Amino acid sequence: ETVIAAGTIRSQTIIGPSDLALIDEITPGAISRLEDAIGLEARVNLYPGRPIAMGDLAQPSVINRNEVITLQFERAGLTILTEGRALERAATGDRMRVMNLASRLTVTGTVLGPGLVSVSQLP
Repeated sequence: ETVIAAGTIRSQTIIGPSDLALIDEITPGAISRLEDAIGLEARVNLYPGRPIAMGDLAQPSVINRNEVITLQFERAGLTILTEGRALERAATGDRMRVMNLASRLTVTGTVLGPGLVSVSQLP
């Protein structure tokens, strides 16, 4: 079986069960189980009847571009929190660029969850 889009699915849309259908055909590189796609986010527009590959999907973003987020820096028991502006979209665990609103410097950090990015000094 192959998972296909039941209708047009726009990029950045979270995939639900009603968005998908199964066809009785094997397509190399395509997803074969509905469970592998449900809950993920479309990276590109998906069109009705076309097979869906894992590369077309990603973990849902928890931070959107231009969102004001919290930057967290921890070292030796000291935690510093400040505001930053997200320069791209990202999911939990992704590395992303953020502009520190206090210093206007661009830093790179790891997304810990919605609105929270951890930055650390390189050794």
